[in-house]
Amino acid sequence: MTTRLKQGAPAFLFDLDGTLVDSVYQHVLAWRDALEDAGIALSVWRIHRRIGMSGGLFLNALARETGRRVTPDDAARIRRRHAEAFQRLASQVRPLPGARELLQFLSDAGVPWAIATSGRQESARPVLETLGVAPDVPVVTRDQVEHAKPDPDLFLAAAARLGVAIDESVVVGDSVWDLLAARRARALGVGLLSGGYGLEELERAGAYRVYQDPADLLAHLDEVGVRGGAG
Repeated sequence: MTTRLKQGAPAFLFDLDGTLVDSVYQHVLAWRDALEDAGIALSVWRIHRRIGMSGGLFLNALARETGRRVTPDDAARIRRRHAEAFQRLASQVRPLPGARELLQFLSDAGVPWAIATSGRQESARPVLETLGVAPDVPVVTRDQVEHAKPDPDLFLAAAARLGVAIDESVVVGDSVWDLLAARRARALGVGLLSGGYGLEELERAGAYRVYQDPADLLAHLDEVGVRGGAG
């Protein structure tokens, strides 16, 4: 059962990597190490273009580009190597500017929010700790849904956890995969430039507004239906 949000304010469904925490390039390097361990050499820019997709789709796309067949066993081994490599880099991850303040403002204002990430629980856990996310905040990871981005499952599950309608939610993400998933879920999409995608790319993928980072979004919350933001 879903509930109507008071005064028309939306709920917020956040991606994690590149949206709330500065972790995209650690993931890129972790994937590079995992792929090289499997004998697949790729430039980091090619890897970056796929960050935000589910690991399975990511590996399928790279297999298409390289012409190399990736078996299910190969894929499982590469994902394990990625998780191990990312754990070694996790201490470098920091919250993006304004991320903690944005989440605190929404909480103080009574605006519901959740996190929906294509990362698996083992990779997401240390990042969530860095961000200071409380245990009672709904967090949906790749392990909990059938399909990850660009499918809408993660955001649909996050809205369900909050008990709100998806069409009364704002999806905030840094990649085209987040925004494509938002469109398929029929949620309003807001893009952030903090993951390395460009303004036009995010707008073409369906972003209603695009901001620099969480601090910039906090300063313009009135543009997405929340009154009383900073600035």
